[in-house]
Amino acid sequence: MLGTYVNAAAIIIGAAVGIAFKKGIPTRMADAMMKGLGLCVIFIGVSGSLKGENALILILSIVIGTIIGEAVNLEDKVNKLGHFFEKRFKKADNDAKDKSPSIAEGFVTASLLFCVGALAIVGSLQSGLTGNHEMIYSKSMIDSVSAAILASTLGAGVFFSAGLVLIYQGSITLLSQWIAPYLTDTVINEMTCVGSVILVGVALNMLGLTKLRVMNYVPAIFLPILLCIFM
Repeated sequence: MLGTYVNAAAIIIGAAVGIAFKKGIPTRMADAMMKGLGLCVIFIGVSGSLKGENALILILSIVIGTIIGEAVNLEDKVNKLGHFFEKRFKKADNDAKDKSPSIAEGFVTASLLFCVGALAIVGSLQSGLTGNHEMIYSKSMIDSVSAAILASTLGAGVFFSAGLVLIYQGSITLLSQWIAPYLTDTVINEMTCVGSVILVGVALNMLGLTKLRVMNYVPAIFLPILLCIFM
């Protein structure tokens, strides 16, 4: 778990740096940075989606995953959690509330960005199976810089993504002995593909082009583990 703890700490430190810089950034510039980040996330999403080898697995994962997400209503649960933290941590500034992204938005965007890639899965497996945290340490450096950039525009919600990374990567690390046989290169590529397509949806929301309930798509990321057994 050491690698996962370091990763979560790196995100918190990066987010703290980003929040510190956020105070001196004019609203117009922050909006332009948000749009620029959205374009970068589209690039990351499109690049990751090309790793998929079976379009049918992608389609089934998205359809079934969305049904599960909508049934459980993950989006509303995340928003409620975000509003809970928002009441306690965000300053009572009406202008800030109207113009700045919500804590839930920052949490969802950052969490997907940090958890979608193959590094999160493979690095966590390597930590659990061999005790080698080198890959997770490398990811931690990347996530720290990304968290600083995201927090400078998306705000405090990025902090809370460290908690999800801790749960997500920590679970893979602790369960590595049992799940490693199922996470073949093909499965990891398909999971990365599905997650990357969802990431494009996050980017479209960041650009203000859509209002997709992205969190309700998240269960789709894990369905390739089952679908690849039969397809």
